[in-house]
Amino acid sequence: MTQSAATYELAQVNIARLKAPLDTPLLKDFVDSLDPVNADADAADGFVWRLQDDNGDATDISVFGDSWLIINMSVWRDTDALTAFMYRGRHREMLARRREWFERVQEAMATLWWVPAGHRPTVAEAESRLLHLRTHGPTPYAFTLRTSFPPQGATPLLGEVPEGLGCSA
Repeated sequence: MTQSAATYELAQVNIARLKAPLDTPLLKDFVDSLDPVNADADAADGFVWRLQDDNGDATDISVFGDSWLIINMSVWRDTDALTAFMYRGRHREMLARRREWFERVQEAMATLWWVPAGHRPTVAEAESRLLHLRTHGPTPYAFTLRTSFPPQGATPLLGEVPEGLGCSA
């Protein structure tokens, strides 16, 4: 990682529309998995921070003023660290079961963006980034894992070598 890239960290937010209240039998397995999955995240390589309420998760934090939406927001070293956590272990198991607990929606419910190292994003910031993604698609301001952008001033991603920096033939 370049010095420039080390000055940025990756913020992520994802929201979900619940199928039922959190205290119902339908959501029991989800709620029971929150603490272990959050502990896995806290211990994961590249994890920096996550949004928490007084209970240690974010289930009591409102997003878009809608009590049926729940939020997960965290900061990671980079996209590789986030991806490694997302698709392994207990989190992967929860992803596989998400349709049991959450409504299927058409609009984007997750986005990523780069923040200066040490910055902790707010819910309002996350809402703004998500709305931007919904309106404009992936941009350096708000993007997805599938269509990501490097941090401002960082070394370009593999295959994206700026003119004049490649090998001469």
